[in-house]
Amino acid sequence: MKLAIPKERQDGETRVAASPETVKKLTALGLDVTVETGAGAHASISDAVYQEAGAKIAATEAEALKDADLVFKVRAPSDEEIALFKRGSMLAAILNPYDDKARLKKYADAGINAFAMEFMPRITRAQSMDVLSSQSNLAGYKAVVNAAAAFTRATPMMMTAAGTIAPARAFIMGVGVAGLQAIATAKRLGCIVSATDVRATTKEQVESLGGTFVMVASDESGDAAGGYAKEMSDEYKRAQAALVAEHIKKQDIVITTALIPGRPAPVLVSEDMVKSMKPGSIIVDLAAERGGNCPLTEPGKTVVKHGVTIIGDLNVAAQLSVDASALYSKNLLNFITPLIDKDTKALNINWEDEIITGTALTRDGQVVHAQFREGAN
Repeated sequence: MKLAIPKERQDGETRVAASPETVKKLTALGLDVTVETGAGAHASISDAVYQEAGAKIAATEAEALKDADLVFKVRAPSDEEIALFKRGSMLAAILNPYDDKARLKKYADAGINAFAMEFMPRITRAQSMDVLSSQSNLAGYKAVVNAAAAFTRATPMMMTAAGTIAPARAFIMGVGVAGLQAIATAKRLGCIVSATDVRATTKEQVESLGGTFVMVASDESGDAAGGYAKEMSDEYKRAQAALVAEHIKKQDIVITTALIPGRPAPVLVSEDMVKSMKPGSIIVDLAAERGGNCPLTEPGKTVVKHGVTIIGDLNVAAQLSVDASALYSKNLLNFITPLIDKDTKALNINWEDEIITGTALTRDGQVVHAQFREGAN
């Protein structure tokens, strides 16, 4: 079977869907791996390194995709790319179907069996395939580093002959994978760290990393299926806003990470809260791609509002392209490995497996995912 790794063409996408390490393991599985020339350039992987790992190099995307049985990508293919796919081929990528439902019909019409890697169920045996976790971990780290770089003071306490510099106060809003890494990174940089989340179960995690947990006292649970946070009641939101408004006045760095799958990002930091912050404070909004957790966030830009710098970078994990590509590639390898028959070297997909039902969007010309079946057909 031929596996194609095309170059990513979306603006700002620096990642690639295969690393030299995964190419070696994919070829050991019996796959013929073809990489489009330049696919790994932004991740510091040359064509020669891919060749040494066992891949063939294609001069064009059309050549890479020609007769490919499998295609690994980071982002969804364009209409022009879809036209190059072989009918019956399998695509695994971050497909973002909530924002592009019409494209599901295009996959089905082209005969592509498309798998959305961001829909990976959060179960034990799928942890090594979870692209959201691997990429969010890096985004949480990078968010704090970017905040520290924009901050015009030092983050740790410093004792000098000229006086003492007080440590910066960092507030992490949302204690998922990105939030936990942000807490750990801010702590390593010497910040006084606090964090909040609607899930009471995260309190112990925050405290284990040396942070202080800030949460509304309520009987309402914020836990949703799959380890995600759910949207809370209006009453809870009002209480949470009041608590955050008082706490945020004293903070120097705020990292917001709250996302609800398929929904606009919830507003966590209002304009009034921004106005209450100290001049020179920093907000890094990791939910900018879904509209932002702050209404003043401008996706893709860094702006100063009411004396506060608000960083709305998109695709933050891609700022760490080498590590992000390595981890994402490993997620894809772990996903495809159990789907390949060890004897025949052919795909042997159990379409009833919850990993497959969770990620498969289209199959044999039909939209099959439960969340999109009716609306997409």
